[in-house]
Amino acid sequence: MAKIGFIGLGNMGAPMMKNLLKAGHQVAAFDVVPAAREAAAAGGATACASAAEVARDAEIVVTMLPAGEHVKAVMLGEAGLLAAAPKGCLFIDSSTIDVASAREVAAAAEASGHLMVDAPVSGGVGGAEAGTLTFMVGGSDASFAKALPILEAMGKNIVHAGGPGNGQAAKICNNMLLGISMIGTCEAFALAEKLGLDAQKLFDIASKSSGQCWSMTSYCPVPGPVPTSPANRDYKAGFTAAMMLKDLKLAVEAASKAGAAVPLGAEAAQLYTLFAAAGSAGVDFSGIIRMLKGDK
Repeated sequence: MAKIGFIGLGNMGAPMMKNLLKAGHQVAAFDVVPAAREAAAAGGATACASAAEVARDAEIVVTMLPAGEHVKAVMLGEAGLLAAAPKGCLFIDSSTIDVASAREVAAAAEASGHLMVDAPVSGGVGGAEAGTLTFMVGGSDASFAKALPILEAMGKNIVHAGGPGNGQAAKICNNMLLGISMIGTCEAFALAEKLGLDAQKLFDIASKSSGQCWSMTSYCPVPGPVPTSPANRDYKAGFTAAMMLKDLKLAVEAASKAGAAVPLGAEAAQLYTLFAAAGSAGVDFSGIIRMLKGDK
């Protein structure tokens, strides 16, 4: 079993770390929130006083942080993880960050004698708890091979997307498509209601017709047709509107730098900006149907 460091014990990181412990790995953990460190220790991890302490004896370090600026702050510099870790350490960054930052940190890791993959996830908190996450992985073949058994302890589907940064590219492209398709699905159900068409009838027809999509058949934004969707729990978040907005902004930013046209992605970002600003940042992203319907 491996000696693993884990940094970032939030809603996603904490259950991911627990699954590494369940798999028999030794885990040293750190988070800036003291209560998160205490919970990790209670669960069997070794709580550390700093990120650098986590890395000193680690064979592998997993990071799950909010944004690119946080990843660079903890990884780079004289007090960063790259300087603290033993040569040959593998870094797995499961944060969702901008592609440019992911590639910058990967290049620094290689220059420091380390291996690194960017491995953002899909599956939400439920997937993190169940160990069924999808990992989209960017990095060299050697880095991916070393990361694979660790990722398999936390996820069900692990896909090597290519070189450094390609995991992040896959994540933001996927989530841009998801944000766009959710808005379209919400608009269709809102229109059906205005036209007097029952939501279940629309679902029964569209889910077996050309309008079929994941946003409808797995995450239907109206109560009833898909019992497990957040719409049946007053839109309690599986994936918040704030997180969707973050990913849409990353996609639009990446498109601007790459010279790609994403008019629907940009419009989706604007709509989620309005939704989040109206006090719904913590609501599930499918709850945007309320705004589109004019509900309060």
